[in-house]
Amino acid sequence: MAKKLFITGIDTSVGKTIAAAIICQSLGADYWKPIQAGDVEKGDKHTVQLLLSNPDCQIHPNSFALQSAMSPHAAAQIDKVVIESNNIIAPKTSNHLVIEGAGGLLVPLNETETMLDLIKADYQVIVVSRHYLGSINHSLMTIKLLQQRGFKVSLIFNGEENPATEKIIKQMTGIQALGRINQESTVDKHMIKKYAKQFNLALQQL
Repeated sequence: MAKKLFITGIDTSVGKTIAAAIICQSLGADYWKPIQAGDVEKGDKHTVQLLLSNPDCQIHPNSFALQSAMSPHAAAQIDKVVIESNNIIAPKTSNHLVIEGAGGLLVPLNETETMLDLIKADYQVIVVSRHYLGSINHSLMTIKLLQQRGFKVSLIFNGEENPATEKIIKQMTGIQALGRINQESTVDKHMIKKYAKQFNLALQQL
């Protein structure tokens, strides 16, 4: 059965797009980012497309491509559009689908909804965590909120290893990490393929 994997982060700029590319490459999955805010011409879907070499992967259009690099609700106001979760429809595909969120779970879409409202009951969620001062708190809040909503949650660590931080996050949430993406000097197709092989067994078992 085709998987639907929603990729979220504990904050902005923690490596969601690289993680999404690795997962797409590994599973031969399609990629979809419902909301792109800022950098529309060279946004995350263009980055993923450049990094993939698996011919089974398809890149789907954004539901909203907003001009300003801001929270979606604010960028939408500037562009004079309204984002509502029930108007964001996942692309039809028989393939696995990797869905990349924008920012963290509680980034507002409008006055009442957040990114969390885009996660459907049949989605599995992969949280990308990166180590910085405060990342334990952000990781635990993100994972606990998803668990309270009943989602199946997995974890990817991105960046330099911090054993003490990783140990306490796993202990306090009860989940294991699918793997680690190390700090790499070059991010290209070769690097994505390397990690796709490393992650494949864990992803197949989701």
